[in-house]
Amino acid sequence: MSFDEQLTIVVPVKNEERNLPGCLENVKAFRYVVVVDSGSTDRTLEIAAEFGREVVQFKWNGEFPKKRNWILRNYKFKTSWVMFLDADERITPAFCAETEKTLAETKCNAFICYYDNWFMDRMLRHGDVMRKTAILRLGTGEYEKIDEHGWSSLDMEIHEHLQVDGEIGVIKARLEHYDKRSLESYYKKHEEYANWEANRYKALKGDFSKLTRRQRIKYGLIKQPWFGFAYFFACYFLKLGILDGKPGYVFARGKWKYFSSIRRKINHGKH
Repeated sequence: MSFDEQLTIVVPVKNEERNLPGCLENVKAFRYVVVVDSGSTDRTLEIAAEFGREVVQFKWNGEFPKKRNWILRNYKFKTSWVMFLDADERITPAFCAETEKTLAETKCNAFICYYDNWFMDRMLRHGDVMRKTAILRLGTGEYEKIDEHGWSSLDMEIHEHLQVDGEIGVIKARLEHYDKRSLESYYKKHEEYANWEANRYKALKGDFSKLTRRQRIKYGLIKQPWFGFAYFFACYFLKLGILDGKPGYVFARGKWKYFSSIRRKINHGKH
């Protein structure tokens, strides 16, 4: 079976007319690409149609499952593997070559992917490297279920992690993250994520035992007044984000602002 028949690319979207054309152009060699929409009101659906890609509509009722788990549970895939690719993410030739070889011989059931991040029209070469588990062997896992008690406005799994039966591998060749939306939009999205993080922190009531190691560290320290600055310092100085110029500073400073916002919302309930 050829690589393009092994893997289905799933692109979750809502009002992604700026990012979607580049994403779909980037995966045109793949036979199976599914766009999962949540009632877009811009040209998202027209763009998907122009590329001849299947569109599946998802309407969230505020309960489990959200968008990615819903497609895993309800769509009839024709492949053994699925890759969740956001509209602002791009597959590189090196990534394709490594992934094709790896999937053909692996015993792993999922793979962590790393990203080169474009920010303010410049690729960040330093700082904190983006990563997430984005490739899954169908039938071996799904995103964690979080009881949100109606406090979440996010209809797609953002911070929820893939829980996988079996080993998780790593694809070393990187994808690219390139969001064409404005800084204003970027910060607005961060505010939504900060609301979610603060609400989840409160819902956990201090029990972080089931979280990943990275999550346990973050939630264990998030209420400390120095945590946001510490992240900024590590990202900008220790991991050499300073070498990325102004974009490197703005990115690291944005993370400081993000973590400070979570702390404020936890302490004062303004979310």
